[in-house]
Amino acid sequence: MIVEAQEHFDVLIVGAGLSGIGASYHLQANCPGRSYAILEGRERSGGTWDLFRYPGIRSDSDMYTLGYSFRPWTQAKAIADGPSILKYVRETATENGIDRKIRFNHRVVRASWSTPEARWWVDVERGPDRELVRMSCNFLFMCSGYYNYTAGYTPEFTGTADFTGRIVHPQHWPEDLDYKGKRVVVIGSGATAMTLVPEMAKTAAHVTLLQRSPTYVIARPAEDRLANRLRRHLPA
Repeated sequence: MIVEAQEHFDVLIVGAGLSGIGASYHLQANCPGRSYAILEGRERSGGTWDLFRYPGIRSDSDMYTLGYSFRPWTQAKAIADGPSILKYVRETATENGIDRKIRFNHRVVRASWSTPEARWWVDVERGPDRELVRMSCNFLFMCSGYYNYTAGYTPEFTGTADFTGRIVHPQHWPEDLDYKGKRVVVIGSGATAMTLVPEMAKTAAHVTLLQRSPTYVIARPAEDRLANRLRRHLPA
């Protein structure tokens, strides 16, 4: 049963991560008279940078590119770690009053456009009891990313049921996982593996990375020395 909340906004933004916070800032700056709310399905902001907790998590793009143009990245590390990025996103939201627009535990489950009414009708599961409410807006801005937050993609491998070790997906990294002194196999060689393997190798007995297709990997420092020098002499 859907309870008609009778709330209408000029804009509804779905997701309180890096994109949702950025979209909110530009909306406030360029359309100050418009009403909006951010619908966040989880209980915390930050999106990807709050969800992922695996060892070594960091950006795979420099933060001068990934960060906000209106709030330039000023830390020494251009390739930043996850906690630093999460702090950056949340500070941006707080400094601009965007955090007050976030509605946590509001999970969008359906959206439909009404041509006669010229508006979106958005069905939302609210709170721990998943009460269904309906909101409407003139513009629906999807900033929910491309991850399935419930469960990351996990291929089916023959024999996994017989494996006596532990199989872990990085998206839901268990806090009690102790890989010190153990032999580890990481399947895949994308951005996650490139950050995970070096960190695990510090204490694991051995780490093997399996990849389907050969890739070219080159080491680069986390800090951009040129940018750090220029920052001492030039404005942001």
